[in-house]
Amino acid sequence: MKVGLALSGGGARGIAHLGVLKALDELGIKISMISGVSSGAIAGVLYAAGYTPDQILVLIKELSVFKIVRPVFGKAGLLHLDEVEKLYVKHLGAGVKFEDLKIPVVISATEMNEGVTAYFSSGELIKPLLASSAVPILYHSIEYQGKLLNDGGLLNNLPVDPLHTNCDVKLAVHVNPINHQAHVTTLRGMIERTVLLAINNNVKLRMHLCDLLIEPQELKYYRLTNFRKADEIFDIGYRYTLQMEKHIRQLI
Repeated sequence: MKVGLALSGGGARGIAHLGVLKALDELGIKISMISGVSSGAIAGVLYAAGYTPDQILVLIKELSVFKIVRPVFGKAGLLHLDEVEKLYVKHLGAGVKFEDLKIPVVISATEMNEGVTAYFSSGELIKPLLASSAVPILYHSIEYQGKLLNDGGLLNNLPVDPLHTNCDVKLAVHVNPINHQAHVTTLRGMIERTVLLAINNNVKLRMHLCDLLIEPQELKYYRLTNFRKADEIFDIGYRYTLQMEKHIRQLI
């Protein structure tokens, strides 16, 4: 039985994907295919490359966002991804291809000119991976294969679609539950809230495509930038997935 796993975007909340993966490993659930977007694509690619969830957590905790992003002017974005690209090369290898991964992975990005989702599953890996999490305006677009690419979550933040005809069971992890008791008081909070509400609309359209949705509700209390709480977020994904064991085994 082929088990597919779709991993949503969600900034720091995406660290919960690692906890989910650790729990699935402990439950003996073998993943046959991963479809990821933004932070979900990062977690999925590193896992498919052979890193354990705990090893990926260490990499994220050691990573200083302020050291790897720098301003870039005169382009469609404020921050550059050159240093992020160097990190991917360091941990995945120069010239790494999708075919080098131990598990097949599909990465989603948004093609900005056409306004459609672009899927990548073969050939060069790092460019699509960079594009998948390049938030529009904040990061400059990635030009690849004649396409102008940005964060895939803009149009599809729960990329179950590529798993539909390739897997017998489709699990999806969504790390952006809405906090309906939120109290927005700052401009930063309003921007983050707007992004979450807008993106959640495209998630609802795809929930029926998965056989089981893993959506830890505790994550709604964490900001998209709460990387300092990585251990807590990891643990939430881990514990929640273990609690879902009965439902997972009924499918598999």
